[in-house]
Amino acid sequence: MVEFSPFSSFAREVFAKQLDAHPPQQQHRHWAQICSGNPTNKIRGCDRYGCGYFGADRHSHKGKHVGVDVICADGATVYAPFSGQLSGPIRFFHNGNAIDDGVQIRGSGNCFFLTSLPPPSLPGYCVKLVCIHPIRYHGQIHRGQQLGRMLPMQKVFPGIISHIHVENCDHSDPTQQLTPVVPPFPQQGSHWATVCSGNPTNEIRGCDRYGCGYYGAPRRNGKGKHTGVDVICSDGATVYAPFSGQLSGPIKFFHNGNAIDDGVQISGSGFCVKLLCIHPIRYNGRISKGQILGKMLPMQRVFPGITSHIHVENCDHSDPTSNLEKGKWQ
Repeated sequence: MVEFSPFSSFAREVFAKQLDAHPPQQQHRHWAQICSGNPTNKIRGCDRYGCGYFGADRHSHKGKHVGVDVICADGATVYAPFSGQLSGPIRFFHNGNAIDDGVQIRGSGNCFFLTSLPPPSLPGYCVKLVCIHPIRYHGQIHRGQQLGRMLPMQKVFPGIISHIHVENCDHSDPTQQLTPVVPPFPQQGSHWATVCSGNPTNEIRGCDRYGCGYYGAPRRNGKGKHTGVDVICSDGATVYAPFSGQLSGPIKFFHNGNAIDDGVQISGSGFCVKLLCIHPIRYNGRISKGQILGKMLPMQRVFPGITSHIHVENCDHSDPTSNLEKGKWQ
């Protein structure tokens, strides 16, 4: 039997080939695609059953969501987010309903390292994937390998956004691992993209009987000033991210739960903005410049006859007009 020194070139070559064949999940700070049809591991937004982001309210505001819900169509193929050891089944509902199944994957840190080479001290992952039926409940699985299929969630919760519940074993937030690898907030120039479909130049609302849309316009009977600008947008129109960044929310402007009391914040390289009176697809995770952010809410229900618009407000309350106007040249 040939012994290999940890420093021999031959051992390193074998080691590299072994890694190529069976890459340990710890090589990848970001997890692989979990569900077919959702290459970016998009997280469920909000529906009448609740919201899918980490920390969302549960149990009538008496609890918090300790995982995230990755959008997945009923019957879709499910893949392993990283390499590791399977164990299960995981019963989330404990009632035997049509989606009461799942499995745990635990990454061991040195599953696929040659024993003659010193394993690196890398942290492992442990995650539970619920509302899926795995091919098997035990044994090893590799990152990206088929894990099973999505169960029929619509049978149990009609009208919900079907999803896989992804929960770290230590109840920490898995959102960052689910986000695909992209360069950090590439802006591709300082000009903001079109914010609303149908308004390619980011035209700002003029004046109507409810007030004016420009920055600094009078508010509260002349006792306040408008700290943002109102970008014209028809009710129900598609809304896009003006720049690349990290989402956070929800943002409640009216604090009364009316039909337009929703929004989200985007923090990117050099920019931070709140977009209000829209319903975003999700409240957390990364988004790219020009990517669909959500839809315009029904402003006419709340303010009949107003020029429907998205309220765009810089986080530092500075004037965003110049950034929005530059969109006219794209």
